[in-house]
This record gives sequence, structure tokens and C-alpha cells, in this order.
Amino acid sequence: MHINQHTESSVQTIDINIEHIDVKGQYIQLAAPIRLYGQMNTAELLTQYLSYDNQKTAQSILQIGVDEAGRGPLLGSVNVAAAILPATWSGLIEAQPLKDTPLSILTDSKQLSEKKRDILYPLVQQHAIGYIIADIPAAVIDQVNILQATMLGMRLCTESLLEVVFEKFSTTGNVNSTLLNQLKIEALFDGNRCPDLNYDSFKHLEVAPFAIDCQAWVKGDARHTSIAAASILAKVSRDESMYTLDAQYPEYGIAKHKGYPTRAHMEAIEKHGVLPTHRRSFAPVRKALET
Repeated sequence: MHINQHTESSVQTIDINIEHIDVKGQYIQLAAPIRLYGQMNTAELLTQYLSYDNQKTAQSILQIGVDEAGRGPLLGSVNVAAAILPATWSGLIEAQPLKDTPLSILTDSKQLSEKKRDILYPLVQQHAIGYIIADIPAAVIDQVNILQATMLGMRLCTESLLEVVFEKFSTTGNVNSTLLNQLKIEALFDGNRCPDLNYDSFKHLEVAPFAIDCQAWVKGDARHTSIAAASILAKVSRDESMYTLDAQYPEYGIAKHKGYPTRAHMEAIEKHGVLPTHRRSFAPVRKALET
């Protein structure tokens, strides 16, 4: 995976288009490109997770929260996001690590009003040490199925952030290998399964697979701040794509149903037909195409 990036002060912008993917040694040409975009505050990353002072007393644990939005709709992309919060903000929601921070109202995006999610979206981007959002289009969902598309998004988000982390650590002159070896990474995935990461992509950076602890957290977006942060990024970015589609196709009422199979959405498909961004592998869309 090649990251097209430019560095502005200490913030590194990430913008990647992926057109083919290696899945367990099998090279797959994607039906449409997957776009990943985000940023990393490299100065804060080094200060909080790999400074000598920070590691003299304890092993440093860097937690990456990962979540998705849009598995159920008949229309548009499924969005996946990953977020690294400041070290003292990352933890169980019930322990209130976000108390008295700009993200104090953060919890599972499904429990928040759209207004609160819209307030949190730029705040998470501003205060996260690193974040990335993946947009997996309907054509890829139809190609590999919705579960695999979601897992692929989770894998790509995690690998992309890790690549920036490892490359930054390995190219920073004042970071020695002892400190790097002390860094423990926990990738926390909302749901009941973890994606299969491609550890080969980190081989050249001499990163051992056991340095990355992948954990599946059922209802994790309501339990851990980093997963909740990712849930906001995934949900709001997906909603924004739905509003864009709504402006293109106002007769479908997309702004209201966000692509979910409501009665109004089904009636619009019946009346106006199937859009290019509908998921053709989903039964109601397949049925509409057949009739």
C-alpha cells in the first residue's frame, strides 16, 4: 500500500486510493476504488506514545478504535473509520476519561442526536492524534459481499494508520529500538470479529505480528472512547455522502431514509428505478431489477 501524503507542520495528511488488494495471497482488482482519507499529528504521536519520559515507568499502549456505518442500507457506501485519541482520553467510557475535555459528550453515535454527532465530527478530527475514514463503494460491496467489504474497510483503516505510525517511529532519529519494542498496540474493533491484517505490509519495518493485539468488542462503540470516536467519523461521513446523493436524486428522498429499506425508499425504487449506487447484491434491489 502506498500512502500519498504531504506534511504540513506536524500534521501529516493521508489520502489513498486503493484499486487492488491482496487477500491471503490472492491479488484482487476492485470493482471500484476505495478511498481512505485522514491525518496524523506526528508531533503528538511521538510525544505521547514514544517519548523516553513516557516509557520510563510503564509500557506505552496505543489504542486504535475502529467502527463502521451503513451495513444495512440498500444504497451507497459502507463507511469505516479508525481513530487514535490522546493517551489520557482513550479508555472505557464509564471511567469518564473524556470528562472536562472537548469530547465530553462522546458516546456511541447511535445514542446521539444528529445535531450532537455533527458537533462532534470536526472535534474528533481536530483532537484525535490520528484518524482515517474509508469509503467502500456499492460496487465493492456487490463484488465481495457486505461483511467482507466491512472487514476489508476495517483492515485497510487499521493498516494505513499503523503504516504511518511505524514509519514515523522507524525514521525518527531520537527513537531507539528499545523504546519502539516497548510500544504495544491494541486495535479495538466494534463487533464480534477482527479483520485479518496483512502483517507482510509491515515486514520491512521489522514489526512483529505479536506487537499488534486485535480485539473484538461487542457494542464497543458504547464502551470505549476510541471506538466511539471512530463511530462518529464513520456515521457522519456516510450521512454526508447520502446528502450529496439526495441533491443528485431528490425524487428518492435519500436525505430522510439514508438508503435504508423504508417504505418510501422501496416506493421510489419502484417508481424511478434502481440507481447506479444501489447495492445490486441486496435482495430488494435484485428483485427490483428482475421485475
